[in-house]
Amino acid sequence: MNRTTKILASAVAAVALFFTTNANAQSNKLGIGLNVGVPTTDAFKFALGGDVRFQFDVSKQVSIPVTAGYTNFFGKKDYFGPGLDMPNYGFIPAKAGVKVFFDESGSGFYGMGEVGAAFGVTNGSKTGFLYSPAIGYSWSSGLDLGVKYEGISKGTNYGPNNIGQVALRLAYGFKL
Repeated sequence: MNRTTKILASAVAAVALFFTTNANAQSNKLGIGLNVGVPTTDAFKFALGGDVRFQFDVSKQVSIPVTAGYTNFFGKKDYFGPGLDMPNYGFIPAKAGVKVFFDESGSGFYGMGEVGAAFGVTNGSKTGFLYSPAIGYSWSSGLDLGVKYEGISKGTNYGPNNIGQVALRLAYGFKL
């Protein structure tokens, strides 16, 4: 891992630890989600992933999400020429951010932004900077539907240097 990635991963871990120890009076949630995405580069066919999100409620309208999971970009056949396929790119996202609900109830429409690292786990992949703005709707029952852009800087040693996706996330959250 390069120095910037180590610093970023340490910062995400520090934020998670800080909110775990200081969120005693607040409500916390654990969400499990499925992500289906359309890559923003023609090197990949589609993206599929799953994640776990721990959400610390600072107030009814503001939360701090910490997210990790696994995502795979499926490479296209013959991308580099006949018989030369684009390999899949799999990564483990580790990110933290801010989620703001537009309704005072703490459910309904929201906007969210997260940053972190994408730890490449397939051959030829490496760790890259990960950023993800999103909008969505969260029901009081725990169901959450969101649309996000997820961009990764310098995540591969092959093909496009920067990759991204526009993804739909369907999730269910549990109060802890």
